[in-house]
Amino acid sequence: MWEYTDKVKKHFLNPSNVGEIENPDGIGDVGSLSCGDALRLTFKLDENEKIIDAKVKTFGCASAIASGSALTEMMIGKTVAEAEKISNQQIADYLGGLPKEKMHCSVMGHEALEKAIACYRGTTIEEKEGEVICECFGVTDIEITRAIQENNLKTIEEVTNFTKAGGGCERCHGDIAKILLKVQNQPQPDEEQKPQLSNIQKMRLIEETIEREIRPSLQLDGGDIELIDIVGNRVIVATRGACSACKSAPITLKNLVEAKLREFVSPDLVVEEVSK
Repeated sequence: MWEYTDKVKKHFLNPSNVGEIENPDGIGDVGSLSCGDALRLTFKLDENEKIIDAKVKTFGCASAIASGSALTEMMIGKTVAEAEKISNQQIADYLGGLPKEKMHCSVMGHEALEKAIACYRGTTIEEKEGEVICECFGVTDIEITRAIQENNLKTIEEVTNFTKAGGGCERCHGDIAKILLKVQNQPQPDEEQKPQLSNIQKMRLIEETIEREIRPSLQLDGGDIELIDIVGNRVIVATRGACSACKSAPITLKNLVEAKLREFVSPDLVVEEVSK
């Protein structure tokens, strides 16, 4: 269970400026009902480009509602140029902090503000520019890169907390790791360093890689493979079917199984066969 500050609870239970402004000067929509969070921000200006009213409609969790409410309070009284400087971290700080797993809610508020200001100025923000990395939540490489740069993210878990990327099936964790390394100017995954995966993340990636990249090839020749255990960087497997009696099995384990696991999971993995 997440620990919420009193201010988050206040903005969730009694959110400020709920609703939608008629004939707004700016409007920003982010998120979608399919991914669980959606937010619409509208604002009204006076003749000096000062925000005199801001309202928000949010569908989502407590942190999403609180972030939208806090954002409107932070905006009102500021000029557009001043409001434009509000960051997602400032939204979180205004609330006394958010659970790390919910930081994406403050990012959503910041994105809504950007879109609302772009709407007012008559400019556009490219939708989903870049390559989609996380199919579950439609997050692109550009969005992930930006989140890493703006928030000094270091791990896959942190990227998930800020963008939701990798929070579904987790098949994109390898791609997220590559983006992390590129942004941090570290060696690529086929070299020495890589963001650390948790044991659960590593296990799931290994299982998914076997199912997606390895098992179909083995089954074409009547063979199969079973994952027995994972001990550190040792992946212990047993060959099945035609593979169990094949003299070329050691070569297959090295050139197919181990090679694929190193490519998609970690370059440090070593495959070992046991009879079981």
